Amino acid sequence: MDIAWLPLLPMLIVTGTAFVVLIADLFVQGPDREGLGWIGLVGLGIAAVVSALLWTTEAHGFGDSIALDRYALFFNFVICLSGALTLLMSMDYLQTINLVVGEYYVQLLLAVVGMMLMAAATDLIVLFLGLELMSIGVYVLAGIWRPELRSSEAALKYFLLGAFASGFLLYGIAMAYGAFGTTTLGAIATQLASLTAEQRPLALAAMGLLLVGFAFKVAAVPFHAWAPDVYEGSPTSVTALMAVGVKAAAFAAFTRVFLHTLSAMAVDWTWILWVLAVLTMSVGNLAALAQRNIKRMLAYSSIAHAGYILVGMVGGGEDGGAAVLFTLLVYTLMTLGAFGVVIAVGRRGEPNEEIVDYAGLGFRYPFLGACMTVFMLSLAGIPSLAGFTGKFFLFSAAIEKGFVWLVIIAALNSTISIYYYAGVLMQMYMGEGTREVQSVSHRPYLLAALLITATGTVLLGLFPTWALNLARSAMSSL
Repeated sequence: MDIAWLPLLPMLIVTGTAFVVLIADLFVQGPDREGLGWIGLVGLGIAAVVSALLWTTEAHGFGDSIALDRYALFFNFVICLSGALTLLMSMDYLQTINLVVGEYYVQLLLAVVGMMLMAAATDLIVLFLGLELMSIGVYVLAGIWRPELRSSEAALKYFLLGAFASGFLLYGIAMAYGAFGTTTLGAIATQLASLTAEQRPLALAAMGLLLVGFAFKVAAVPFHAWAPDVYEGSPTSVTALMAVGVKAAAFAAFTRVFLHTLSAMAVDWTWILWVLAVLTMSVGNLAALAQRNIKRMLAYSSIAHAGYILVGMVGGGEDGGAAVLFTLLVYTLMTLGAFGVVIAVGRRGEPNEEIVDYAGLGFRYPFLGACMTVFMLSLAGIPSLAGFTGKFFLFSAAIEKGFVWLVIIAALNSTISIYYYAGVLMQMYMGEGTREVQSVSHRPYLLAALLITATGTVLLGLFPTWALNLARSAMSSL
């Protein structure tokens, strides 16, 4: 039997890169391990370029369980971007916390492979394999800072709760197989068009269990409790990857399964997502108001943004799906940038994670202050920045489908969020502080990551059309 390897090509490139890093780690020591990060950057860059070159190509492989379509290729780019920017930030950060270990880069790259597999999966079993590959890598990364007790605690919490969530997802897959006799998404969609009375109870059970599994991975309320503790305890570069890469991969699978495969059951799941969106936005923003640790605040911000993205899923259709994809790209840039500033402010032995540690930062370190201002205002949804544009597309898609009250609640939540984002800016420009921060000019990799994320956040706010058109093209390929 001929095997169609083309759908796996971007993933094979990243997998090969991980093996090269693993072997190279045997021959380098100490500071020379920085070169392992460069190998990872090259591999992710090649995978992103290959994904761009394959944009007009459509193929399926392994019994229609993996797809090479524009939807998967769009997420390949987002995931490779998040992985590459995380590597850039890590190369300086690992030196700061005395964690220069080769397995960090290997696990990060293998987690990226799992994320890409989730985006390309058109079979529930393959989707689950991608989820587990991603999750195991992130579990290890969360606990890799062994001298820090809170890192081990974060890994244990994430592992235990993640195992339960994986159980729900696996039960959902079993229910789907019981109802339809297949786990292939295309075959399930075909059968849903003429669902029988005997199939319906199992189909509804499968939908509910799958929803729980996906909701955990995107940190939607009430499956969000792990996020603040895990984000705070993990190394900051790992937290950044969890906040953007894991969320992007989870929404890639979530959107493909619900907006495409289960679209015939939209009347059953739309109201559930409506409630989840309201709860997620409200709990995320209200809890963020009380936070004094910036990583916990960004964790609740991440939860709130999952709620905004769910608004786009409730809107559904090509417009809602395109808005979700565009927002995930935007969210990747502004959230990674914010965590980049958190890394820049940290010092050896002093993580500087309290918001009061940012007092006076804006005037003493103008570049960091300007970058953080861009990221905080964008996350708050201030016009002319990418965060506002993403919310505008999400809310427009929901309004077009008649979910006016949902958008009103979302707009109120977005207004509430301005308070805690502005709190960081007030500390930077109105507070008095004397803490010294190592200049980013001496940390070229971190400087590059901040420049890329800040520039992207501004440009996607001013010129969003090209990225939105790519997102529409990706959705139309489903």
